[in-house]
Amino acid sequence: MADQPLTSRGAATYQRILDVAIQEFAEHGIAGARVERIVAAARTNKAQLYAYFGSKEGLFDAIFFGSLERIVNVVPIDAADLADWAVRLYDEYLRRPDLIRLATWARLERRPTGHLVDDPDRLDDRKLRAIAEAQDAGLVRQGDPFDVMAMVIAMSMAWSPVSNVYAATAQEPPELHEQRRALLRESVHRAMTVDQSKAVDVRCD
Repeated sequence: MADQPLTSRGAATYQRILDVAIQEFAEHGIAGARVERIVAAARTNKAQLYAYFGSKEGLFDAIFFGSLERIVNVVPIDAADLADWAVRLYDEYLRRPDLIRLATWARLERRPTGHLVDDPDRLDDRKLRAIAEAQDAGLVRQGDPFDVMAMVIAMSMAWSPVSNVYAATAQEPPELHEQRRALLRESVHRAMTVDQSKAVDVRCD
């Protein structure tokens, strides 16, 4: 991708392309996205887009990795309360369904197996350390920290925009979201939290 433009006009054009392309890629994927639609909606031209991003794939990369950082960082983990983290992830999917769709297109069109991105780009080291520390403290069930994280994320996405069962929207009644949050919170708590009373019993034997 080309360097960020320096002029205010160029920066505004650059940002318009990104804003339009997020919706275009989220709706149509990488193969289905059309540069013609992007430049028309962004009030620019193909030459400008290619000068900034190199190609349609380069534009997707700029959007996807920017979105990946937002997904990772906008919902800080509390490994001592993974149930609450799952609920906050649920709320983020309601606020930004386009980000989840982008990740899904990347999975379908680029990385059908394994990690979604290369190891240097994963950005989950801090979360994994937090889960491992909570496990060492006897708060979270044992298991590979990555698998624990993956399970909690999967549970939080039960009603996400890419669910193959039911995709929730922010326009639904608040009480419906509260029901789901309560179920999600209880389910993650039961699945991932160590029962402290049993843990005490074991230590006393």
